[in-house]
Amino acid sequence: MYICLCHGVTDKKIEQTIDEGATTMRELTKELKVGSQCGKCCGCTKKILNRKLIQIADITDQVA
Repeated sequence: MYICLCHGVTDKKIEQTIDEGATTMRELTKELKVGSQCGKCCGCTKKILNRKLIQIADITDQVA
């Protein structure tokens, strides 16, 4: 699903960028330009970021 219409960024691309190491909105904005134009995508992007970081933390806890 498209999250940022201004730059054509999908939820899958956001998730992929997080999997590759982005952990903040600033990093996502730098990499993908999300939130750098109209800003309407910021809320959804933050939800995706938080969900992915929680998943990563849960996986890390299970491995450790």
